[in-house]
This record gives sequence, C-alpha cells and structure tokens, in this order.
Amino acid sequence: MSGLGIGDAVLLGIVEGITEFLPVSSTAHLKITESALGLSTDDAGVVAFTAVIQVGAIAAVLVYFARDIARIVSAWTRGVVHSQHRGDRDYRFGWWVIAATLPIVVVGLAAKPLIEGPLAGLWVVVVSLLAGSAFMWWAERRARLDRGEQTVTLGDALVVGSSQILALLLPGFSRSGASISTGLLRGLDRVTATRLSFFLSIPALTGAGLYELKDAVGGGMGVGPLLVGTVVSFGVAYVVIAWLLRFVAHHDFGRFIAYRIVLALVLTGLLASGHLVA
Repeated sequence: MSGLGIGDAVLLGIVEGITEFLPVSSTAHLKITESALGLSTDDAGVVAFTAVIQVGAIAAVLVYFARDIARIVSAWTRGVVHSQHRGDRDYRFGWWVIAATLPIVVVGLAAKPLIEGPLAGLWVVVVSLLAGSAFMWWAERRARLDRGEQTVTLGDALVVGSSQILALLLPGFSRSGASISTGLLRGLDRVTATRLSFFLSIPALTGAGLYELKDAVGGGMGVGPLLVGTVVSFGVAYVVIAWLLRFVAHHDFGRFIAYRIVLALVLTGLLASGHLVA
C-alpha cells in the first residue's frame, strides 16, 4: 500500500489524541477516519501505524502523571532491592500494574491474526460501540462511588486490567470505557477509576506500539508520518487528560454513552449507503 501523507498523519494524530482516553473508542474513530481517507482498516501497515501513534498518547500520561509515576517506580525499585521496603503501598501497586497487564498481553499476542483480520471491519465497530454503551450504562446504574484511591486492591487492578481485553477484541468497545466502567462496578469513585485506567494503560499501549513499530515502517508508512502522528497525538492527549479528570469529578458518563449510540447509528447509515466501505 502507499504510505500516509503528513496531512493524513496529523489528522489521525488528532483523532487518536482526542479519543484514546475518552470512553468513546479511539479504535472506532481511527477506523472511520482511515476508511474516509481511503485506507484499508485491516491492512497490517495501517493497523501498526495506529498502534505506534498511541505511544504519543501514552507519553502524555507519563508527563501528566510524572510525579506519581516517579514515586511508584522509585518505591518499586527500592522494594525489589531491599526487602524492608516491600510493605510500601507504592511498591505493591507497581507489581499490581505489571500483573494486571499480563492478561491483555497474552490475549493480544494469541489473538493478533483475529484482531487484525475478521475483527477489523467497521460492522464489528458498530456492534462494539453499542455493546460498550450498554456496558457503560449498566456500570453507571450499579456504581456506588464510595471507594477512593487508597482503597484500591490487587483484585481491583486485575479485574480492571483484564477488562481492557474487551476493547482489544471488540474495536469500538473502548479501552478506557471498559476499564473505567469496571472500576465503577468495583465501587470506585469516578476519579479513582479514571486514574487507575490511566496507569494500567501505560504498559499495555506502550508495548503494543513498540511491538508494531517494525510493521508500521515496513508497511510503507514512513518515519516522517509516524513521528508527526505521534507528536500530534501527544499534544492533544495531554489536554484531553487534564480535561477528563476535571469532567469526571462532577459528571457521569451519560453524554459519552449518548454520543456513542449516535455514532453507531451514523456509521450504520454510512455503511448501508455505501459511503464507507466495511
């Protein structure tokens, strides 16, 4: 396939930055944008490109939460070297993040042909958008919102981390939507569930981006568009992170659920009329 132009990379970077951490599904929006640009959504190079520019969004998380991450990494390192520090909560949380990442890594590697093949189509995105919306609505109905950050347990991290598999297998479900909603079902308040979702996204999305880098370059994307798309996604994602944390402190996810349903209906119309190719 021919490589992406710089303008295409900028557009995809903006879409990635806006949608990666909002519970609206970055995969759905990227696939719709790719299709509108005339790109094949199941092309290995295109799939790899979108995975690589996610690293820009993850870099935004690293910068935004730099103090927290430095504290956790420092505590984890001290605990690994010196047993007397292993009672530190940050040391334990470091291990929790690692453990919570393993399920999505195993499934991601095992199901890679399926994810990049039969599950890459836009009709799957339509179904996933609606399924994810139903899951988010159910979580909002069941949410207790009575547990803060200091109450997070290994069980919470494992369940929330594993929920990311839903978005991996169902493009359109939304990784952030699945993980935040699962946190709500565990009784976490919205800010705590959102922060936990951010931390658990770091190893999973960074690993996916680095793993796909060779396919993105080898697939004809070019280093220039990759760099541009990654940098743009970083800048946009940083702004979105700050906004989302303020938003969830005072609002539920009803507006996002409504938007997802409307998007699914619009996408259905575009596919049925032939304006987009599934």
